[in-house]
Amino acid sequence: MNVLIIGSGGREHTLAWKMAQSNKLDKLYIAPGNGGTPSVGENIEVSPTDFDAVRQVVLDKQIDMVVVGPEQPLVDGIVDYFREDLVLNRIPVIGPEKKGALLEGSKDFANRFMDKYGIPTASYRSFAPGQLDEAMEYLKKLSAPYVLKADGLAAGKGVVIARNLDEAQQTFKEFFEGKFGDASKTVVVEEFLEGRELSAFVLTDGKSYKIFPPAKDYKRIGEGDTGPNTGGMGALSPVPYASEAFMQKIRDQVIEPTMRGLRKERIDYRGFLYFGLMKVGDQPYVIEYNVRMGDPEAQVVVPRMKSDLLEAMDAVAHQRLDNYHLELEDDYAAAVILASQGYPGKYEKGKTITMPEDMEKVQVFHAGTKKEQGQLVTAGGRVMAVTALAPDFDQALSTIYHNIDSIEFEGKYYRKDIGHDL
Repeated sequence: MNVLIIGSGGREHTLAWKMAQSNKLDKLYIAPGNGGTPSVGENIEVSPTDFDAVRQVVLDKQIDMVVVGPEQPLVDGIVDYFREDLVLNRIPVIGPEKKGALLEGSKDFANRFMDKYGIPTASYRSFAPGQLDEAMEYLKKLSAPYVLKADGLAAGKGVVIARNLDEAQQTFKEFFEGKFGDASKTVVVEEFLEGRELSAFVLTDGKSYKIFPPAKDYKRIGEGDTGPNTGGMGALSPVPYASEAFMQKIRDQVIEPTMRGLRKERIDYRGFLYFGLMKVGDQPYVIEYNVRMGDPEAQVVVPRMKSDLLEAMDAVAHQRLDNYHLELEDDYAAAVILASQGYPGKYEKGKTITMPEDMEKVQVFHAGTKKEQGQLVTAGGRVMAVTALAPDFDQALSTIYHNIDSIEFEGKYYRKDIGHDL
């Protein structure tokens, strides 16, 4: 089987690393990939949103399956593009069609979907351009803190929790003035939920689904969960406060009604669906949907798989997932992100990275890296994730932090408190 993975981040490196272990795999390509993915496949310099170029790669390389890692091509309709092409429509694409991708592509759509199908979430109201005065008055009626979300995609940074009214009103104005471009033309204001965050994941073929292990990620840039949101600075799996009873509530109150809603809306959803959750008391509330595997959550969830990931993807493509057995490692998994100084704001690229060829008891998943004249350099805000599995989190994290010192690049930044809150 020849497989093409679309994307260049840590999630895509993790998926490629796991798929490369499959006996079903012949050739693996990653477009465009990063500085780490050539260890498991072949990089192809193609933009994930240039569908015509992707099409040519699929034909040239005789691709049998396409796995879409990031959200942007899904929201842009890459699945629909393949289905409407008379040559490509026989090739399965793992990911939802454009209508299903709106669950992540539009916070307003997601909230209306949850309302319609009785899925627990925060109360909310959306404001479009021209409604600034109305929004300012609405904020005055709420109590702090205030949750403001850009309606569209903003690379995991489009959520601001304002601690007072002045900050909320200023943030709202910045959103409307184009802080996130078209993504913040519409702004969603949500009720603030106090609780503990976690992420749940399912892989679905549109008929049946498999629940993957839950994870917890650390979104803030600063230690003690301070500073602005990022795409994620670390992750852990499993989640100690997600008991079997609580996971059953997630299945009954969140996953099942979501799946029913997708079927009723006639959305053909084949791929990962991520539920960003808040545990309030002992009840789950959905904060957000993502229409792909999380990042950095993939770096702790996928390594816990004993079973064949490519086999799972093939089962999704042919709607045979009910016959697939998901087998998991008993070990705990942790990941710590190494970032560029200045992230999630401005940061410099092109910093030389030095690291051992073989790291002891850890797996390094690249994200913002590339090769320049044979040298590995930084190419993004989140540079790489260092992952370890162990019988408990203390051992996993100790192994990670021990190994981080052997990875060097100018401006290296990472949180030293991942897991401390547990």
